[in-house]
Amino acid sequence: MCYIPAYIVLWLPSVEDQGSSPRNRLSERSHQSSRRRKVRTKKKKGTITANVAGTKYEIVRIAINEMAFLKTQDDDDTANLIWSDSAVQHEKIADLRNYQRINHFPGMGEICRKDCLARNMSKMIKSQPQEYSFIPKTWIFPAEYTQFQNYVKELRRKRKQKTFIVKPANGAMGHGISLIQNCEKLPAQDHSIVQEYLDKPFLMEGFKFDLRIYILVTSCDPLRIFLYNDGLVRMGTEKYHTPNEANLSQLYMHLTNYSVNKHNENFERDETADKGSKRSIGWFTEFLRINDYDVAKFWGDVSELVVKTLIVAEPHVLHAYRMCRPGQPPGSDSVCFEVLGFDIILDRKLKPWLLEINRAPSFGTDQKIDYNVKKGVLLNTLKLLNIRASDKKRNLAQQKAEAQRRLYGQGSMKKLSASSSEAEKQRHTLERRKEELKEQLTQVRKQISREEHEKRHLGNYRRIYPPDDKLLLKKYESLLSTAFQTFLAGRAASLQKEMNNPLKQMKACN
Repeated sequence: MCYIPAYIVLWLPSVEDQGSSPRNRLSERSHQSSRRRKVRTKKKKGTITANVAGTKYEIVRIAINEMAFLKTQDDDDTANLIWSDSAVQHEKIADLRNYQRINHFPGMGEICRKDCLARNMSKMIKSQPQEYSFIPKTWIFPAEYTQFQNYVKELRRKRKQKTFIVKPANGAMGHGISLIQNCEKLPAQDHSIVQEYLDKPFLMEGFKFDLRIYILVTSCDPLRIFLYNDGLVRMGTEKYHTPNEANLSQLYMHLTNYSVNKHNENFERDETADKGSKRSIGWFTEFLRINDYDVAKFWGDVSELVVKTLIVAEPHVLHAYRMCRPGQPPGSDSVCFEVLGFDIILDRKLKPWLLEINRAPSFGTDQKIDYNVKKGVLLNTLKLLNIRASDKKRNLAQQKAEAQRRLYGQGSMKKLSASSSEAEKQRHTLERRKEELKEQLTQVRKQISREEHEKRHLGNYRRIYPPDDKLLLKKYESLLSTAFQTFLAGRAASLQKEMNNPLKQMKACN
């Protein structure tokens, strides 16, 4: 944050002042008071501004205040930070100035809507089945109703019994979810997602539970992903039993959604770390360590699940972002960032399975544990973003300089004509190369500055992409290449050219 020294204004009356009339002295004091007010207002120029009109969560405003950001008027579209609970229109992202930050990426719905996640994951599973084995077998209704019924017939032929969970395609908070075993009753025309139910989960004190993992994406061009080291453990409120016809409707047993279980009289709001229906992931990590589980492998598996999922989203997000921000060179500061809520369940072998991703995770603080974890997520996010008060002034100066260059033709290379001599052509080539090297050097300096800031301000985050492990990075890059090839398959040649070899540009920035 830009530091502006405070100035102390001293007023010592001169000989003339001492002999002046009371009215003159009053006028002079009024003038001096006005000068003092002007000096004080100069401090506000170094303030980071935030528009939080788009959020209903008080904890966001508390975090903004603790960061000493100045809350703006609701209709102020020039704030350094804009926070919204819901996804924003592409036009809004396109209209942002380069110094601004907004908490959503365009295109992220490709993994945050249940039907889109299933569709995009299915494509990657076909080409990389070993790497994408953390998604339960899934069908999208009504399009894949026939494939599902064929699968059920095959199970019946082998005399196998499986349970399936049915979810609305764009549902949230556990609404409309049901478990079934008699698949003939399933409506063919409903827009829904049908998944194999994981019937052998890792249990805590006899209860099923899931993990809410908080993930921060600070850039898509290049991709940068951070995992928060704390989160929430959300438990069911009825002891778990393997699904059967008698207990299929007992959602407090089978669902771990807080929005469902909070209505059960058995829900425990105990604030003790190792008690209650909601606990912290920090506590869970310590539980694993005490009970001799491989904590490093557990977090490594979770990190890979997150990165591989976001690799599936990356071509969609990058394309949408470039459509909103055309001409922005790779490595430039991103105007978008996003805090995602990954919901993960563990099987009895401690393998993580992806349930869903929330692009607008709740920042409600019903309990003390919510307040502590979510406030930490917000404060650590705002520190890591490196929003500076000087960005706005610098951006306005760059816009002015660019306008002058366009007006007077400064900085633009002279165009060659058919009659240009060899010496002129060589000089033109050297000038062009000089400009390219200058731009590359600028990007390298920005990258070094960004990484230095990240290292100093990680707080309770850790970077999981790009990873420090070179072999793991190579694997991720291979998966990214597959994801882009899948995305571009069958699309217009113009789009293929526009998205040509984005990995090469990302590698230059990593």
